[in-house]
Amino acid sequence: MFTYAKPVAAVTGVLALAASLTACGGSSAASDEKVVTVYSADGLKGEKGDGWYDKVFADFEKETGIKVKYVEGGSGEMVQRALREKSNTQADVIVTLPPFIQQAGSKGLLQKYTPKGADQVDGADKAADGSWTSVVNNYFGFIHNKKELPEAPGTWEALLDAKFENRLQYSTPGVAGDGTAVLIKAMHDFGGQAPAMEYLKKLQANNVGPSSSTSKLAPKVDKGELLVANGDVQMNFAQAKSMPNLAIWFPAKEGGKPTTFALPYAAGLVDKAPHTENGKKLLDFMLTEGAQREVSAVGGGFPARKDVKATDANAIELAKLIDGVEIFEPDWADIDKNLAAYVDAWKSATGS
Repeated sequence: MFTYAKPVAAVTGVLALAASLTACGGSSAASDEKVVTVYSADGLKGEKGDGWYDKVFADFEKETGIKVKYVEGGSGEMVQRALREKSNTQADVIVTLPPFIQQAGSKGLLQKYTPKGADQVDGADKAADGSWTSVVNNYFGFIHNKKELPEAPGTWEALLDAKFENRLQYSTPGVAGDGTAVLIKAMHDFGGQAPAMEYLKKLQANNVGPSSSTSKLAPKVDKGELLVANGDVQMNFAQAKSMPNLAIWFPAKEGGKPTTFALPYAAGLVDKAPHTENGKKLLDFMLTEGAQREVSAVGGGFPARKDVKATDANAIELAKLIDGVEIFEPDWADIDKNLAAYVDAWKSATGS
């Protein structure tokens, strides 16, 4: 089901919205509003207003006069919210991790739009039908507290040790993109659904419990409440600037190599968006060369455009992080089709 691909180039919780989102209904008055509403997975907005979104949204508003209203949560959570609002659309742009961007497409939540600059995004990082395009590339990973646990555990099997009891947590599969990534990587590393679920059943003895937001786990790791949690390279790299005890690592199956896979932030224009033209302008802006050059320098991620070669200090450090890590390519079509079954199997195995 999951096939190895040659290493690819460096590619790749809810915060309340202060202003209430009023029903816009796609009226001409609404379409003239200088506003665009973004539903997004967490990770790109800085804890202290210093993230890639913070910079890009501010620059976008300065250039266009269009204000960005922002709603944040787990990838699955954002798709479910948009689905509930399908008859009274609130969002203009949705940004999630796979497989939830594919899920948004299959549920009819996206309209086709190819942003300017999308021709420079690799084919694997955008929809063939033009319904979504990656804006920040990224990789799945784990974090550990390097003060209390100086050496990364290294393997999945090491996490079964009693010292991790109630000191380990991963976000909820089916709700959070990074939580779903735990399932994807485990099924790949262990060679299928059955052995992966057998392992995750054992791991449950140490797991603190569910979390809808992956970004909320990093502060717990930094403080030492947790020793280990899941995450992704971009988010955790950015968080480590203000959380000095975080270190990123990639689990291996005992006797094997550490692995990861691309987990991009993918953006799409919402079907029947109340401010469609503003949504198009924002998608265009996020893929401009200027915004893409700041993906690593400001956001700690990897540019989605292959013609933007980041050379800043962060880009160099990020390249070192994934050096020697085997990168595989999940079968996203299979995952989109069978995600509910995989999540049900996980719930059954772990009693969640």
